[in-house]
Amino acid sequence: MSLCFNTAADYLEAASQMADAGRPTLARLLAEEAADRMSDAAEAARILNEFPGSSLRQED
Repeated sequence: MSLCFNTAADYLEAASQMADAGRPTLARLLAEEAADRMSDAAEAARILNEFPGSSLRQED
């Protein structure tokens, strides 16, 4: 079964699964991607607050 990530909800669901599996760093990265896909800044902030931690993204 392959996973398909098309929406913020897909990333958010995966983030929740990773948090439940004890993988907080991966959960945070997925949550950041979900937040980036939100048009509502307040909702994006809520998502990031739900998955605490520092960003580990390496962007150019």
